[in-house]
Amino acid sequence: MYYNNFDFDKLNEECGVFGIYSKSCKENLARMIYFGLVTLQHRGQESAGIAVHDNGKIQYYKEMGLVREVFNDKVIDRLSGDIGIGHVRYSTTGESYVTNAQPLVVQYKGGSIALAHNGNLVNADRIRDQLEDNGSIFQTSIDSEVIANLIAKNYNLGFKEAIVSAAKEIKGSFALNIICESKLIGVRDPHGLRPLCIGKLDGGYVLSSESCGLGVVGAEFIRDVKPGEIVIIDDEGIESIMYDEGKKKALCSFEFVYFARPDSVLDGQSVYKSRIKAGKILAQQHPVDADVVMAVPDSGTVAAIGYAEESGIPFRQGLLKNKYLGRTFIQPDQKMRELMVKLKLSVLKENVEGKRIILIDDSIVRGTTSRRIVEMLRNAGAKEVHLRVSSPPVTHSCYFGIDTPTRKQLIGAIHSVQEIREAIGVDSLGYLGVEGLVKSIDMKDERLCTACFCGNYPMEVPNTGNKYLFEKK
Repeated sequence: MYYNNFDFDKLNEECGVFGIYSKSCKENLARMIYFGLVTLQHRGQESAGIAVHDNGKIQYYKEMGLVREVFNDKVIDRLSGDIGIGHVRYSTTGESYVTNAQPLVVQYKGGSIALAHNGNLVNADRIRDQLEDNGSIFQTSIDSEVIANLIAKNYNLGFKEAIVSAAKEIKGSFALNIICESKLIGVRDPHGLRPLCIGKLDGGYVLSSESCGLGVVGAEFIRDVKPGEIVIIDDEGIESIMYDEGKKKALCSFEFVYFARPDSVLDGQSVYKSRIKAGKILAQQHPVDADVVMAVPDSGTVAAIGYAEESGIPFRQGLLKNKYLGRTFIQPDQKMRELMVKLKLSVLKENVEGKRIILIDDSIVRGTTSRRIVEMLRNAGAKEVHLRVSSPPVTHSCYFGIDTPTRKQLIGAIHSVQEIREAIGVDSLGYLGVEGLVKSIDMKDERLCTACFCGNYPMEVPNTGNKYLFEKK
């Protein structure tokens, strides 16, 4: 398993999904999906895969690594079809092995199903036990296979009813792309925790985790898949089935803080505009007299621009990110993490030396990387370093597809702001409040999940046997 060095101190999204239905793009379908997955690469860097449907048969290829490492022209040319789905993964449930890579392709009485899943189920273990007791055999350790088995189990009811039945039984977060019965199918959980949108392509349609994936293949955004909706795409167009409209809507607020690309629009809200606004509100809530505003690249950049605009303090580049470092397969220890930060980031000394700096980051999870960055700025001659964070302290664990450390590793859960300031070594520290975050996203509080900041989960979550459970202080 590789170690993503710089993102050690960030929360990590589980995965991204991308699908195309097009009779006119058969020869280029897999290549178009490849481009879509590259655009969604920020949502998962451990494995990538593509499955295509052609004349009733499903071919697939998946492997560990980045999209550009997994696929080449030879592989892409073998994947010809009129329906295809792709997946990029960061593991939160199930080990990081190629057998757990997606899309999953399973055989059943009526043929084959291909499935790609973004999210995490909170009742997967219980359902899996029931299915195994009834004779089901599992090939992977991921919860996505539970969904595929439920669909296959109920297939005698017809594929639509089988998918509806499965969607009603599973609990948690899920945005699904499915190939079944020569159709492309999208499913979004009733809370809408994970994003999924629809694009119109010449001769077909696209399903993507984020709207940023549409433009690269020439698709035009139509709308988001609604929470609790199943969309079935074939030659007749799009059929919509609302299977559950009664749940609390709870789009993950961390999509706007960090996960989504700035050029995406989620449920009608611009990620870029929300980050600009978050920076402006942060400047209002936590002003400080300083010479320059700087960002921790790249995730803090947009909020830093907003902070600079609101405060009137100029934005300057102070940290340079090495975009070509890639991944390392060396298991991290303390010395390796320190080295990786220095390799990943370098300081532009002429913009730092003698300056009072406002440093903007999107979040602090463990605090270790923040401390090293502050040390680098001080070593480069920074006179003062004031850290401002464009999200609230992360105090609770996530059960819905985000890789969250245990409580003893969440610095915001076990330390006060003053204690965090001292641990990181900054002159002052200010977080955006929950109300400020909700205001920046410009959605009503009851339509967002802010559980990682306040513990108000949109559904009942497990209290035993889950690796995300808090360890008491």
